[in-house]
Amino acid sequence: MNKHIAVLAGDGIGPEITAGAVEVLRAVADRFSHTFTFEPLLMGGCAIDACGEPLPAHTVERCLSSDSVLLGAVGGPKWDTLPGDKRPEKGLLGIRKAMGLYSNIRPAKLWKALADASPLRRELVAGGVEIVVVRELTGGIYFGERGKGSDAVMGETAWDTEKYSEREIERITRIACELARRRSGRIISVDKANVLESSRLWRKTVHAYAGKYYPDVTVTDMLVDNAAMQIVKDPAQFDVLLTSNLFGDILSDEAAQVTGSIGMLASSSLGDTTCGLYEPIHGSAPDIAGRDIANPIATILAAAMMLRDSFGMQKEYAAVEHAVEETLAEGWRTADIFSEGTKQIGCREMARRIAEHI
Repeated sequence: MNKHIAVLAGDGIGPEITAGAVEVLRAVADRFSHTFTFEPLLMGGCAIDACGEPLPAHTVERCLSSDSVLLGAVGGPKWDTLPGDKRPEKGLLGIRKAMGLYSNIRPAKLWKALADASPLRRELVAGGVEIVVVRELTGGIYFGERGKGSDAVMGETAWDTEKYSEREIERITRIACELARRRSGRIISVDKANVLESSRLWRKTVHAYAGKYYPDVTVTDMLVDNAAMQIVKDPAQFDVLLTSNLFGDILSDEAAQVTGSIGMLASSSLGDTTCGLYEPIHGSAPDIAGRDIANPIATILAAAMMLRDSFGMQKEYAAVEHAVEETLAEGWRTADIFSEGTKQIGCREMARRIAEHI
């Protein structure tokens, strides 16, 4: 199978971690007789430096022509003083919009070899934890009407509007149901239906859509404040967590912390086509850029998600996950997950060892 992959290395440690993921993908191609071609493209701060804008038109064009997109990280203090519409992060929002990506999938998995890294008591995570947060990405309060004003009594005021439509809720529900079918067949949908009108529409629409098109998937509801508590009280109860934009932003970070290291967590952004955007959830970490100490595993796992979700390569996905597990079981660690009794290695060496296990 031939696949063309656009690579947006970005800023900071982005070039190092994407290079590691590409090395692992090349190993997958060799083992399973595929042909992957990789096209480096500019986005973020590096694009600002080279082209004067965070998302050049050429990058958008080539990403849309690719089979999928692998992203490192964007941003850094070098560009912090630029206007909002010229900052590196604007490139990320722009490419998501151009590709029509409305869902963000964040698996938070606690690997057996890293069980002691979780801040939770061992008995709470002994049975394993893998929470997959399916977050709506282009609606809700982040994209609703907003404004500022002044009140004669209360002073300065500001407001942001939480707004969702049936269509927005239905399409993110479809993503969650398709994922649940490949896993446990269970979804917990998070809302605040006891207070918010938008959450009442969310709850009604999720159940109506799932019940009509995915009767084999079980959907239950949980209020967001209870969900936040349950993630630290009993994380093993969760599998697929379906959320709005705001709630998903918060809960996915909480779930990530349960696993012990943000450097291990990947994500994907998907829409109506198989062409998705795959990236680690951590930032560009400019303070360690170029020092060969970054953890490439999140980006490698993002590449594995690409194999499964965009290319339909389930065996290849499993091979990458197994390679990561074997490498960790051997005691190899980058600085962020190092502990006494393990062996510390750099970014390049970690990627090389994982590639050898493919």
